[in-house]
Amino acid sequence: MGINVVLALMVIGSFLLAIPLHECGHALMASWLGDRTPRQEGRLSLSLRSHIDPIGTLMCVILAFQPGLGVGFGWGKPVKPDPWKMRVGANAGVLLVAWAGLIFSLLIGVLVAVLVRFIPTQVLESPVALHVAQLLIVFASVNICLAIFNLIPLYPLDGYQILYTLLPSRQAVQFAKSAAYGPLIILALFFLLPFLAQVASPGLSSFPLFQLPFYIWLGSINLIALVMGQMPDVIVLLYTLR
Repeated sequence: MGINVVLALMVIGSFLLAIPLHECGHALMASWLGDRTPRQEGRLSLSLRSHIDPIGTLMCVILAFQPGLGVGFGWGKPVKPDPWKMRVGANAGVLLVAWAGLIFSLLIGVLVAVLVRFIPTQVLESPVALHVAQLLIVFASVNICLAIFNLIPLYPLDGYQILYTLLPSRQAVQFAKSAAYGPLIILALFFLLPFLAQVASPGLSSFPLFQLPFYIWLGSINLIALVMGQMPDVIVLLYTLR
């Protein structure tokens, strides 16, 4: 299967906007809770320099240009609030900040899908308008994929911070030791293991663990279809338009 270059570029462009928005969600929550540290570090801006992580962005580029179906998610530089400056307490503050970016990305994706739902059908008869609708669907999908992907409890994803704050102290200390290996584990799960499975036996590559990017993307497509009141197949056709 070939690479849909236009779709790949849409995915990467959407990611480069979605990541600053996601990280701003974290920074905004920290600011509301009384910690101005992220604001002072420039994390309340939409500057790519402030938010982009090279490895997380590379992951998105590889997934966007994969043959067959380009999907988009990765990670940015984690926002690191000062837990002792938040008026709701250290653990509660860190937990709320961690959830904020995830929920912010999810809401953006849902709101963009709502916007596409109200585009008149006759407008979509224009090829230009159709590609604009495709771009909006891709942007919605990338944001929702970010939210789903960040549920994984591995550093530097939000799921790591959420699980860390919920664990008892002793287990949290042990769990924190996994942070140094988080990016490597993520890359292994999404790239190395699927590659080795494909080399060992083509049939193994269909095992669900080796299809995580597809299932994350499928979750975003089904949510978009639900919001728009359409069948998922219709959203897939619009998403993969050439």
